[in-house]
Amino acid sequence: MYNKVILVGNLTRDVEMRYTSSGSAIGKVGIATNRRFKSASGELKDETMFIDLTFFGRTAEVASQYLRKGSKVLVEGRLILEQWVAQDGTKRSRHSVTVESMQMLDTKADAQNNQYSSGYSSAPAAPQQQVANQSAPMQQQTPTQSGVSQNIPQEPEIPEIDIDEDEIPF
Repeated sequence: MYNKVILVGNLTRDVEMRYTSSGSAIGKVGIATNRRFKSASGELKDETMFIDLTFFGRTAEVASQYLRKGSKVLVEGRLILEQWVAQDGTKRSRHSVTVESMQMLDTKADAQNNQYSSGYSSAPAAPQQQVANQSAPMQQQTPTQSGVSQNIPQEPEIPEIDIDEDEIPF
């Protein structure tokens, strides 16, 4: 049998993180997806679906760090049926998606707007900023005469490779 779900939508709330006793991360969040269609009378209608998502491991940690309510995301996963007994003794169930892979679709500007509009003053930088910061040359701190550290850019070392021209395939 085949069980695959692909969704694109906006998160309905911030990611709720929990950890198992062994230290594995579990993140839960909701996503809203929209579908526009013409009714039988020719009128344009919008249909919105709200789906619960569950992230595991590193994906959960990344989602919690970078995604906020309103963030646009593409997720791939599988549909599962959750069943439990409520506090009043009734049997409850719901379908949700266990996420196997995720792609963040917000642009840098969208991510920054989500940070400010959701009330987070100390929210982490957008993923694109993190990648840009990691690719910058390493900096070495050296003390100056006044005792204050000064950042001096240090060029990354490029290893020398000894290759015979006959070994190059082109």
